[in-house]
Amino acid sequence: MRRPLAVLGPGLALALLLVTGCEPAPRVDHTAAGSDSPAVVRSAGESAALFTPTQPVTMNVKGYWSWAYYDHTTDQMYGSTPYTTSDTASMAKAWVVADWLRRQAEQKKQPSSAALAELSRMIRDSETENTFKYHAQNGNLTSIKRMITLCGLTDTKGTQNSWSLTQMSARDVTRLAKCIGDGRAAGPKWTGWLLNEMRNVRGPGRFGPIEVLPADVRKTTAIKNGWLARDDGQWHIACMAVGDGWSLGIMAHYPSSLGKDYGVKTCREVTKQLLTRH
Repeated sequence: MRRPLAVLGPGLALALLLVTGCEPAPRVDHTAAGSDSPAVVRSAGESAALFTPTQPVTMNVKGYWSWAYYDHTTDQMYGSTPYTTSDTASMAKAWVVADWLRRQAEQKKQPSSAALAELSRMIRDSETENTFKYHAQNGNLTSIKRMITLCGLTDTKGTQNSWSLTQMSARDVTRLAKCIGDGRAAGPKWTGWLLNEMRNVRGPGRFGPIEVLPADVRKTTAIKNGWLARDDGQWHIACMAVGDGWSLGIMAHYPSSLGKDYGVKTCREVTKQLLTRH
């Protein structure tokens, strides 16, 4: 575990100031994340009242993890650097659904009740079988490239014929979440429908930030998570949440022997540390 370059205590702050030319660099903290500890760059601006993203997030866990918080009202991003990527796994289903619905509306088509039922299960229950079908209809890799352009992603890379292998940074997760929340992803006709489905995720996919948010906030928060033990011997966990004026992204991968709950706890604990009120 690395020692932090900046330690914050109650009412106290010891900041490390770096100077390049005549301009000071942002304040830098190091989070505790095993051998892959990312530096946290604090940008200027205020966060929504629910979160305090300027406080350090410290974790002592094995493997890789990173987080990002996006304050939509101030257009400020907070979180872990460098902006390393990890698998989205089932989190990408939110984009598959959004892209398909928006394009249907653009073509003046009305999805059938059967299609909407399938899309609903893809979000609420993280059903995988139909995701391949709709991703193919979206154009496979073309759809991921469309997501990158439409949502202004900077660290994301797609893989042909796969939605779950999409590589995304935590900050791009928050940008995707905002893109869904503000209507760009699904379009004006279907955004409300998609957000409602994401607020009603159930079963094994309902974990992470939603577990520790205050009860009143939980009701209005939309989520889509990803979780998968891959052949590389790693569990890959992705957590995405979007609320009123904010979005949160957390990514992790670690030895498969530690199990899914290890990553679930990481998403939950990062969120808990960022919360102003519990």
